[in-house]
Amino acid sequence: MGYAFGTIDELGDGFGFRKVRHALGITAFGVNVVVYPPQYQGFHHYHDTQDELYFVHSGKVRVEVGDEVRVLGPGGMVHVESTTPRRLSNAGDAPLVMLVVGGKGGYVERDGHMVDEADISRRAAFGSGASSA
Repeated sequence: MGYAFGTIDELGDGFGFRKVRHALGITAFGVNVVVYPPQYQGFHHYHDTQDELYFVHSGKVRVEVGDEVRVLGPGGMVHVESTTPRRLSNAGDAPLVMLVVGGKGGYVERDGHMVDEADISRRAAFGSGASSA
């Protein structure tokens, strides 16, 4: 199958990891949803080869990386290279929900193609910020 749909709630309930990759059949990169209870202290960790991007879906995350400590809310994100130690904790009184994407091996250059030729000029305008709603 060339596509799959899902929701965070369909992947389970309670706190912990929700395995997005397996549920949606993703093989090109790692991806999980992590749900922490209020005020939960995360794990100080690093990886051998996998960089990670953390995206805050809801709640507040406290990020400790290098000499920095930051609190990010919904829509916030942080990229951490594989061997850089980091700790992400719940900084709020509500559950923290984060999408975590991991990968290695570098960026894949832009390789998208428009199926409908009419979309070519619309896509060019959108990419330049000249698109209207």
